[in-house]
Amino acid sequence: MIEVVASMARGPVFLAGELLECLISFTNPMSHLSTSASSEMLAWASAQIHCQFHTSENRVALPAQGNKQDVQADSDTVLIPSRGERGQCVLDTPPKILFCDLRLDPGESKTYSYSEVVPIDGPPSFRGQAVKYVYKLTIGCQRVNSPIKLLRVPFRVLVLQGMPEPPFPQDEEVSPSNPFLEEEEASRRDATALERALDMLMVTTSRRCPHMFNITNTRGKVAKFCIFKTVYRLGEDIIGTFNFSEGDIPCLQYSVSLQSEEEIQQQYQRRPGQPVSVAGHGRHLESCLHTASSHFSLPIPLNVTPGFSTEIVTLRWRLHFEFVTAHEPMEPPTVLQNQSEVTIWAGAEHVDVDTFSWNLPIKVLPTNPALASYVSQFTGTNSINI
Repeated sequence: MIEVVASMARGPVFLAGELLECLISFTNPMSHLSTSASSEMLAWASAQIHCQFHTSENRVALPAQGNKQDVQADSDTVLIPSRGERGQCVLDTPPKILFCDLRLDPGESKTYSYSEVVPIDGPPSFRGQAVKYVYKLTIGCQRVNSPIKLLRVPFRVLVLQGMPEPPFPQDEEVSPSNPFLEEEEASRRDATALERALDMLMVTTSRRCPHMFNITNTRGKVAKFCIFKTVYRLGEDIIGTFNFSEGDIPCLQYSVSLQSEEEIQQQYQRRPGQPVSVAGHGRHLESCLHTASSHFSLPIPLNVTPGFSTEIVTLRWRLHFEFVTAHEPMEPPTVLQNQSEVTIWAGAEHVDVDTFSWNLPIKVLPTNPALASYVSQFTGTNSINI
């Protein structure tokens, strides 16, 4: 028996275009003192990245060949990383040979390093209601005259889509500089693609430009709403404020929900005009009668998928507002200045109300992969005995 262990040291989350590195160890666990100990042989091993695409048949209509499964005979010596997987392999990297003819004596272990750039032209990792994109690193191993064994290590890919054009030349440094440190030109030129992408991401999401909105219904003005920006990173808090003192219509209650919209492209919809799938990721609810101002804070979870678009599906983000307003003005309770006894004010038992909603589109972009790794469902490590 040989134990194979694959481990991604930096974590299981990567940006597209980033270098993925994985250490793969092959160990003969038998002790050399054991009477039954013997050397173990492996004919070859190789590794490869692939992205698997799944769809809900009730929502997505793909061509007939879109959901076929890859089949591999036991006698084959060619690695098919998606063998036995559901769905369709939409992206894979060229396989890299780790070794040929490996011999391990009892107690001996050998470690090989695999590195590959995560393709930038692929979709992000996504688990929606209609579509799923799943990334895996697959290591294939084979003994002589034996079937191929596969070790899969799932990981998450974040893709930077929808980034605005930089407002400065490409060769200009985008990260904040420290005037007390001398920086060499060579160090800036040697910055990795990940560092440059994170710098650009930080600049894009750090810009604040207050956006003001008048919230009205058919009866008049309800409130003024202010949000400080509409482009966010994963893990950031969305903060907004309401000013009800400028409203003509009393607002009894409001709620704000962070929602994602998963829309299948029209040519792939199972039914014409089928509705968009909406998922909630946080909600703030507050009663605000006789309140002059209020605010909310909604965190964007680190484990959700930023907005993206492929030929099959588009994912967008929005804030969904719901307001409950009264038909008639409601006077606040009055307290006399010389009143010594405690006064209890009870709200009206019956109030005629109106409800209305409003959607505000926002952009959600990735964050530092190392930060997202802390809440990932993947460990970046897996093992198999062959």
